[in-house]
Amino acid sequence: MTGARAGDAPVGEARTGGTALQLLRPVARAVPWRAVAAASGLGLLAAALPRLSGGEVTPWATVTALRAAALSFALGAAFLLDDPARHTTAAVPVRRALRQALRYALLVPFAALWWTAALLLVPEEARPPAGDVTLEAASALVLALAGAAFAARRGSARPGQGVAALLLLSAVLAPLLSPAGWGMFTEPADPRWAAAHDRWAVLLCALLLALAVSCAEPVRRRTLRALRSPSGTSGPSRG
Repeated sequence: MTGARAGDAPVGEARTGGTALQLLRPVARAVPWRAVAAASGLGLLAAALPRLSGGEVTPWATVTALRAAALSFALGAAFLLDDPARHTTAAVPVRRALRQALRYALLVPFAALWWTAALLLVPEEARPPAGDVTLEAASALVLALAGAAFAARRGSARPGQGVAALLLLSAVLAPLLSPAGWGMFTEPADPRWAAAHDRWAVLLCALLLALAVSCAEPVRRRTLRALRSPSGTSGPSRG
């Protein structure tokens, strides 16, 4: 018995890994790559604008261009969980977290390559600190993913459009409504730059936690069933 228990975890992990590999191809086909590709193209164009303008490239222009590029990519990523067939596949014996994690696993390598290209499009002499501006971009991306995951958890089959609209509205209002002392949207020469990115790090951690919670299976229906049938069977079958 002890040996069986010791082997349960590796067997379970192997089954989960096999299931993930089997689902990878159909999940990749279901991802709305057109929306992601369109947003990525617009983002790269935004990152290249300071170089294409032909005039003097300032640090403020480059950091603004990179922020616009990050926002564009996040708007496309908001559509990542769009799936018109979600209500017909909700009953499959695969947890929501695994299905969504596969989509994230497909997006993250592409996002990393895309962001590297966006950084390289910015003139080196005016490029902001890569780590700090990447922190901002990651926060925007995780915010979009967390919003889409929350909407999907609430039953939306196509959360992308609503989440993208809210994200765009937040991007417009955040610089206007954030406290002046926080300096969340400053240029690298500003003395508040380092402190602001400490706040960005805290924000990113909070968004990652929200994403993890939103990916979990809702327990409301199972709880209601348990309350109605304490013995685990329906009323007629108990009789």
